[in-house]
Amino acid sequence: MRAMAIVRAAAILALCPISPGHAQTLPSFYKGKTIDLYIGYSAGGGYDVYARALARHMGRFIPGNPTIVPKNMPGAGSLVLANWLYNVASKDGTAFGMIGRGTAFDPLLGSTKAQFDAVKFNWIGSMNDEVSVCVAWHTSGITKLEDVVHKELTVGGTGPAADTDQFPKVLNATLHTKFKIIPGYPGGNDIDLAMERGEVMGRCGWSWSSVIATHQAWLDEKKINVLVQLSLDKHADLPNVPLIMDFAKTEEERQIFKLVFARQPMGRPFLAPPGIPAERTAALRNAFMDAMKDPGFLAEAERMKLEINPVSGDAVQGIVQDVYQTPNSIAAAVADMVNR
Repeated sequence: MRAMAIVRAAAILALCPISPGHAQTLPSFYKGKTIDLYIGYSAGGGYDVYARALARHMGRFIPGNPTIVPKNMPGAGSLVLANWLYNVASKDGTAFGMIGRGTAFDPLLGSTKAQFDAVKFNWIGSMNDEVSVCVAWHTSGITKLEDVVHKELTVGGTGPAADTDQFPKVLNATLHTKFKIIPGYPGGNDIDLAMERGEVMGRCGWSWSSVIATHQAWLDEKKINVLVQLSLDKHADLPNVPLIMDFAKTEEERQIFKLVFARQPMGRPFLAPPGIPAERTAALRNAFMDAMKDPGFLAEAERMKLEINPVSGDAVQGIVQDVYQTPNSIAAAVADMVNR
């Protein structure tokens, strides 16, 4: 009887088709395929420049050598893309994306428009452990952060989930600065053009790596004044620019700043939808880190003045999980600030 049961079970298994996706080896699955790399911002800004640089090199390190095609999907400070990746994108390992470093924490901060569980994303890695800054245009009359306590500074915003909007709101609530956010710009490059046109007089939550990659001339010509560094630690380039942590007057403010700026190691984050087979997630993560060490990629990044300080997918996954353990009282306080 037992022998007959085993035979019957084997026959049933033989009739059950094995999922083609899981049966294929990695090289056979990816060979000849295209992987879409979606970018949550418009063309020409820092996120776009970084993502396209990665797309030119990462495919060589994925088994089967697929072609990676960058595509822009801007909207709401990359929240549109985050929602799309979680709910719509293919879950077979042929689509991943780059979103704003703070977008993953929108649900924690009370966003009703965030339709994802950030912990369930498959985080691929970050190209840079970032420091952001606030800057003022040279004709604004503002040269230091304390000036913004007494005088309004208009800054461009790309969406409620973006650093450009959230960081100045947090500074207004804690330090009583007078940043006025002009919303609706598709990406950082559009804010930069608006500064040149005089539509806004500054930008807050701007990655330092983007500043030096896209507007080194503005620094050389003293067209912008760097007011403050927004991170938990200073950048080596900016020893004389104050760090936001130095402005914290209470333990609660220190905890608020830690929550808001813990996202900085996710300076240029890449993520894939949930539900991708584990071996394909591992392949994407390994290829990402291999590309970050590749001499050809690093030579191109140096020519483009792209700061590369990579963080692995496992490490980014850990950061996201840790941030979601923030005490409810601190998360609620920050949510109130950024949702005003």
